[in-house]
Formats: sequence, C-alpha cells, structure tokens
Amino acid sequence: MTAEPDIVVDAEIVESHEVLPDVVQPRYLVTQHTMLGPGELPPRADARPAWTDADFRLSQEDMDDLAEPDLAPTTLANRDSSVRAFEAWCTAQKPPRLARPCTTATYTAYGLHLIRLGKEGEYVPDSVATIMSRIKNWQPTDFRPDPSTFRGRLRAWRKQWAANGGEVQRSAAVTIEYNLRIIDKIDESTPIGKRDAFLCALAYANLHREMELADLLLSRLKIHDTGLFVVTATSKTDQAGKGSGRFIQDRPDLQLVRRGRAWLSVLRDLDALAPTDPVFRALTSMGTLRKYPADRERGNRMAEGSLNERLQLLAERAGVPYIDNKKVTSHSWRAGANTDMVKHGVSLAARNKAGRWADGSRTADLVYDRPHGLGTDDPLRRVPLHGGPAHAAVTQARAEDARDSAPIEGHQ
Repeated sequence: MTAEPDIVVDAEIVESHEVLPDVVQPRYLVTQHTMLGPGELPPRADARPAWTDADFRLSQEDMDDLAEPDLAPTTLANRDSSVRAFEAWCTAQKPPRLARPCTTATYTAYGLHLIRLGKEGEYVPDSVATIMSRIKNWQPTDFRPDPSTFRGRLRAWRKQWAANGGEVQRSAAVTIEYNLRIIDKIDESTPIGKRDAFLCALAYANLHREMELADLLLSRLKIHDTGLFVVTATSKTDQAGKGSGRFIQDRPDLQLVRRGRAWLSVLRDLDALAPTDPVFRALTSMGTLRKYPADRERGNRMAEGSLNERLQLLAERAGVPYIDNKKVTSHSWRAGANTDMVKHGVSLAARNKAGRWADGSRTADLVYDRPHGLGTDDPLRRVPLHGGPAHAAVTQARAEDARDSAPIEGHQ
C-alpha cells in the first residue's frame, strides 16, 4: 500500500492569545412574497440594482411633456388657488412652516385653521374638505401627510354645523316635466334654438356634467333612427380617459334624434362638422360661429361656465329659474334624470352606469335624488285609519263622555 505524500501548508502561525476576526454572515431580505427555486438564496440585503447616472435622467422632451397640465383647467385653477392660500399661511407662521412637503402637524394645523374660519361663516364643511384634499394630493406621493386627525375634527364640526341649521345648498332637479317646459319655450326655427333644444334634451338623457357637454366631440356622437350612441371620453370619475359609451333610446317627448339631426344640419351649413369639432358651439346673435383667437387654450370648444349660464337663461325664460326654492344650474338636468329614475324604480347600479358614477358609489342616491315638494307630503297619510267601525265607536264614546261631563244648568 503506497503512503500518501505529506501536505505542506504555507501559513502564518498565530499565537494562542490572538483573536481571529468574526466571519460576517450575509443578510438576506425575505418577505411573504419571496419565492425561491431549489438551491436559490434570497436576495441579499446589501445588494443594489446596477443603476448608473443615465437611469435617473429624463430628456428635455420628456420634461416638456411632464410640464403639460394633467388636470382640467377648472380643476387646476381651483387646486392652484387652494395651494397658494396654503403656502401664504405657511409663510405667515412664526416661525414659517414648510408647505411642500409638509408634515402631518402642519397639515392638521391648517385644517383646524380653516375649520375655525368655517365656524365664523367663511366656509362650509364640504368646502374645507375639498380644499384639504387638494393640498394633500399636491404633496409628493412619498411624503403625503396623514389626514385622519383633521378628518376627525371635520366630522365633529360637520355634525355641529348641521345641528345648528347648516344645510348643503343643492341645485334644483330639472325633471322631465320641467325640462319639457323649458324646451317648449325655445324657438327651434333658429340655429341657436336648434342648439339649445338639443342641449337640454341631451343634458337630461345622458345625465351630463357641464364640462362633459362642452368637451363632447362630433366623432363621439352617432345618431341612428332609434336613438343616439354617445361616448363620454373623460369624466370626473374617469380621469384615466377610458371613456364611457351608452346608447340612448329615442323618446317622443325628448325627440333626441330629430333635434340632434336638426342641430348637426346647422353645423354642416357652418362648415363645422369635422370629427374633432365639438358638438356644441358658441354662436353669434346672427347664428354664425363665434370667432376665437388662434392660440386659445380651449380651441373652438365653448368656454367653461358658458353652458351653465345658457341653461340657466333658458330656465329663466321658461319661468323656472328656481324649483322648490333651489336654483337651476347645469347640474339640475343631471339631478333631474336621476330623480326621475329613482321614482320609477331604476336600480342604483344602472343609474351609476348611466351617470358615470363610480361602481358602488351611493352619490346618486345621497346627493342627486331630489324629489320635488320634499317635506310637503306626509308618508303616514298613506296608512289607512285604524279600526273602521271601532273608530266610529271611539268617536261615539267620546261624544257621550263629553255630554255626561257637561255642567247641569243652574249648577256650578
């Protein structure tokens, strides 16, 4: 048997009193989402992606695109107004506070400041809630404050405000009967009248918000013999722009098909029937298209608020600027259609889809159901008088008691 050769190790002899350095064990990151194959180790805690400077850079073209507003002009203006007021308040504090990113304490302090102003009559609870939501959404995503403390105080004030007689002012509901009264007063022989009649009919039939009407393009309106197919490209609950299409059956009272075709015939005569042209156009008193500057931000679409003003004028001409002591606004047509559908048993899910409310939202029930004469009808009157003959017997017994208890003549 051959002997194995000696193994020579070239190493330093360490004295017994010297301490060997500890071996650093690697640390791994493991979560409930970690999945490992056979023999695979988890990712190390000290591992970093191999990013370089280029991975953090955007081109100037990218920066220019990001500078474009991603909100509707009205929404952007309202947000900027709220932000400017918040920034001014932060600057005025002693010492000044940082507005962006702000701390939860700064956010809460400003909310309490607005609530105090509200108690003095400057704001209502819904206004304060909207302002604070704008400020929170304006903050960087990773540094947004915790709104829970402020919201708790807002809920308490809302209850106190309501107990003290506070009431949210809602616009009137232009239900079908009021809408037809308004349309009846429109002279449909003129270009402006053709536009206004179709505007009233469509605003009700598709539960439109004002800006949805102003931004509706001709390519998104198809008129068939039996009704209209309307695509609402974006809405308040569809900021992603997925769009919502709906076929609206024609009705003999609204006459959507006839009125839609009449208005499109006017647009054809005005050479304003391109697919990218808006459905509703501003007209002069002579029935011609209103001219706009070439650099106008909204192009040839009607100005924000103009359709609201027009609908209010049409309601006033029909003698109904107020209904049930509530002012008629562009939202009144949306509320009116929803109110009519509630009255006739249309489900909440179907109304949410028709009105482009979010799935599962109860806004259509809690906010947009506005029946006329609320408070004048006592629902208990529908319960028949109890007892029948027994009721008559009670009446007779009371009459006998009254007769027996009457004083005898000559006696006190």
